[in-house]
Amino acid sequence: MKKTRKPSHPGAFFKHTVLDERNISITDAAINLGITRKALSEFVNGKAKCSHSMARRLAEATGTSVGIWIMMQANLDTWEAENMTLEMSVTPFEERRLA
Repeated sequence: MKKTRKPSHPGAFFKHTVLDERNISITDAAINLGITRKALSEFVNGKAKCSHSMARRLAEATGTSVGIWIMMQANLDTWEAENMTLEMSVTPFEERRLA
């Protein structure tokens, strides 16, 4: 079943609920996370996905679980896949009886 509302990007969620709420700059957060400012900026602006490494860093820095960040990215990826337009039509495989 398709969801009608696009899920938030985990980077936007991180920016709003962690950085903005605690008045932490991108530069300071990047230093804490052990990544470049550019990498964090791309993440919080939705230009980069939440990698496993980023999820682990976010979990360590915020006291959350890795799964939360991975699931947020998976939900977004699923929504995007379900709502994308395919360039070619797809013909379903015929059902076959299992031997």
